Amino acid sequence: MLNALREPSTNYRAMTDEILLHDTEVVDGDEPIRPDEIELPCFYEVEFSAGDGSTQVIENHGHKMRFPLSKLTKRGVSPENAACATASGNSMEPTIADGSPIAIDKGTRHIIDGKIYALDHGGMLRIKRLYKLPLGRVRLVSDNADEYPEETYSLMGPDSPKIIGRVFWWEVFD
Repeated sequence: MLNALREPSTNYRAMTDEILLHDTEVVDGDEPIRPDEIELPCFYEVEFSAGDGSTQVIENHGHKMRFPLSKLTKRGVSPENAACATASGNSMEPTIADGSPIAIDKGTRHIIDGKIYALDHGGMLRIKRLYKLPLGRVRLVSDNADEYPEETYSLMGPDSPKIIGRVFWWEVFD
């Protein structure tokens, strides 16, 4: 038994041989886009300058994020359906932290139980896990359930959230 602890097994060696380290490449914002990249537009939330102070989700046609085309293809995301946004608030922590960039597949609006979606809910950009319920209803679940209780809505009601798309990527630094 003691020898088994001292010498790595063949399986252990095989596992470590499979770990690949990739070089990090820093791209200057002015560098031309490469043929194997795509720049995705970013959504942001703006507050109306007059009226009741409600918000509206709009697409920012200036700010963009670069992604390798191979990553989108691997996830089944068409570049014309992809966009980015910034998470705001702590409702999806620890999975998605406040201020984290996210990428959304606007082509996937059907609900896959437990996946994370971006929603336009009364003009507010929200990010939640969705679960289908009978009779055209949906559960909105936050990963930070202690502070943000589960919500239920009809997908056809006046207060229903509109699915922008499925969140397929996010970035979190610790």
